[in-house]
Amino acid sequence: MTGLLIFGKTGQVATELFRIVPDARFLSRNDADLTDPAACAAAVRSGDWSGVINAAAYTAVDKAEGDEETARAVNALAPGAIARAAAEKGIPFLHISTDYVFEGSGTRPWAEDDPTGPLGAYGRTKLEGERAIAAAGGQFAILRTAWVFSAHGANFVKTMLRLGAERNELRVVADQHGGPTPAADIARACLTMIGAMQADGTKGGIYHFSGQPDVTWADFATGIMAQAGLSCRVTGIPTAEYPTPARRPANSRLDCARIARDFGIPRPDWQAGLDKVLKELNK
Repeated sequence: MTGLLIFGKTGQVATELFRIVPDARFLSRNDADLTDPAACAAAVRSGDWSGVINAAAYTAVDKAEGDEETARAVNALAPGAIARAAAEKGIPFLHISTDYVFEGSGTRPWAEDDPTGPLGAYGRTKLEGERAIAAAGGQFAILRTAWVFSAHGANFVKTMLRLGAERNELRVVADQHGGPTPAADIARACLTMIGAMQADGTKGGIYHFSGQPDVTWADFATGIMAQAGLSCRVTGIPTAEYPTPARRPANSRLDCARIARDFGIPRPDWQAGLDKVLKELNK
């Protein structure tokens, strides 16, 4: 898929995108700093792109509580500027967002049109980014995902593998629910969506995409230990026993029916994705 401009180079999804479409133009922080929205817009205007994907973000959820201004620049102002520049050029723009735009109550999976209500700075800035993109007036898609993991960067799977090899027991939160999502599947979903958008100017909107089945963090950790052959025991604890600067949604389940209907993209099996990640890490 030639002619794609992709913001992000070393993140989990960007790394997987590079494996599939190495001929796309990938922008690192040195190429286009997302704290500088004007520079990001200039990058879009600088070439004859067929589409734009934003796979970069400020994802330090706890740090964002004390650095909301930077998080807003990266997660809201830059995506808005990119979207406006893409709209000017008449090319589709796909942006990756998060389940943190919801307040996380209840047990029903969140649908795209449900009321938002972020609990902290990270979620607030991501929601502001979504709104700026929608207001830009161009063809766009927003892909909300959750609990991303891969063999690259910092993520829950790699943390559990490291701690599981060091300890006999881990205490992991058991009252937050969501769908772990392989970054490789997110990358493939992004490319399917942007390709469909290039072919049909009416395609786009907000979509949800997460792995199945939905589990708790403790369930996920138990699955990691089992598939990795680690004997570390996982004990479930309530969120109250693991306080963090930023509040986490208790319910991060996402209703993914719309992306299946409009793009033919099914929810990925996170256990199959985990198996591939473990094999890659063991190479």
